[in-house]
Parts: sequence; C-alpha cells; structure tokens
Amino acid sequence: MRSYSVYQADAFTDTLFGGNPAAICFFDEWPSDETMQKIAAENNLAETAFIVKEKEGYRIRWCTPTVEVKLCGHATLASAHIMFTELGYTDDAIQFNSLSGILKISRRKDGKMTLDFPADPPQPVTDIPVGLLEGLGVTNAKVFKSSFDYLVILPSQKDILALKPDFKVLMQVKTRGTVVSSVGDEVDFVSRCFFPQSGIDEDPVTGSAYTAMIPYWAEQLGKTKMKAIQLSARGGHLDCELVDDRVLISGNAVTYLKGEYYLP
Repeated sequence: MRSYSVYQADAFTDTLFGGNPAAICFFDEWPSDETMQKIAAENNLAETAFIVKEKEGYRIRWCTPTVEVKLCGHATLASAHIMFTELGYTDDAIQFNSLSGILKISRRKDGKMTLDFPADPPQPVTDIPVGLLEGLGVTNAKVFKSSFDYLVILPSQKDILALKPDFKVLMQVKTRGTVVSSVGDEVDFVSRCFFPQSGIDEDPVTGSAYTAMIPYWAEQLGKTKMKAIQLSARGGHLDCELVDDRVLISGNAVTYLKGEYYLP
C-alpha cells in the first residue's frame, strides 16, 4: 500500500464549517478514472479535486461522488488555498490546466483568492423542460440556460429562501443542475444551487455557477463589480466581477483537515 496526501478545506468562507468543503488529492501521475471516482465516493463531499504537476503548471480534475465534472469553482479555490498555505507555494498566482481550459487563481493582499474563469452568459429559454419549475415548486419564472445549468430568476431573496425543491422531480431534467437566483437584500444578488443529477441535492457554494450569474446580473444591474451570497445552510460569500469574457470570483478558504490515505 502506498500513502498519498489528502487535504480538506472549506471554500468561500472565512469561518470553519461554513462555505463548501472540498477534498484535495495530489499525485505524481494520474490514477485510473475508476480509482479517482472511488476516492471521490469515499470522501463523500460535493467535490474532490485531483492535481498532478505538469511541465507547465498543474492539471486539475474534479469528481463528485458519482461523476467527473468539467468545471468546479469551490474545489479549485480550496486547492489553491492548500498550495499557498500548506505546500509552500510562493508565487502570487497558480495556473491550472483543466477540461475548461486554463484557469488562473491569484491571491489578493486582503487574503482572499480570485478565480479567473471563462464567462458563460446564459441564454433565454422559451421551451421550459418538464419538471424544472414543478421540481422547484414555482409556477412563473424567467428561465435561462448556460453551458452547464438552467438559471431560474425569482422576484426576491424571500422567494429563494422559501424554496423546498422536489429533488426526485428535479432530477428528471436533463442538465447538470439548476441555479435559482434573485436580487439580494444585503448584497447585489443571491442564489441557491441544486444538482441532484450529479449526486448533490443542494450544493453549499457553487463557484462554476457564477460564470453564468455574473454576466446575467452585470447586465441587469448595470455594474461589473458585485457581491453575492449563496443562501445554503452553510452559506457562502463571493466578490464578483465581469471583465470582458472572463469572470473574477473571489473568496476566502479555511483548512479543516490534512492527512494520508492508502492505495494498493
């Protein structure tokens, strides 16, 4: 049996047990896809990040307990945090190669880290799929579609908080997941994110969903810099900015765990 380092950090929070937890696993070379998926299922977190150093930068991949995904924000932020704080990475920016292209993460002077992700402006949907609004328990809403998810816009933060989705119904919608958003009471916009199709009923904080929400709300609010809160039970706080065809998503992270796991 060989031992490997594993870390766990809470992302988009400065408080332990807040934000979204992610596991981070480092390898010298890639294990099999089957092994990675088994590790992610064993960790039983929304996402596990797997990282291998390459000639130029690092390559990152992400798995939920059931599937590999093309983009994950919170696990990328958590990975950068671990590299900065636990592994002695001294540069102010990290570059990851990924299924979604090159991703850059930099650290700010105030301690927050910034994800530089491609923007994914959502497009209006007129043919709303059966089960989407029914699964959310709403009857009338604006619906958009990004490359990954449906984006449903509700009138107020109160409506977002009141949602009690039927995940068995929502799971039938053919999409990665469903993001529900509105203007916020204390911040520019708020959201909740549901991914039963990926084995996660409600994700605590979903960095990749902001690739669609940031361009949407920038247009609606007439501003490029915004603050957002994801209204999950754990909660998440994000600084958001639209810069041309990129979105900048900033937040804190807190280390929870470091240890070893063993593979044959």
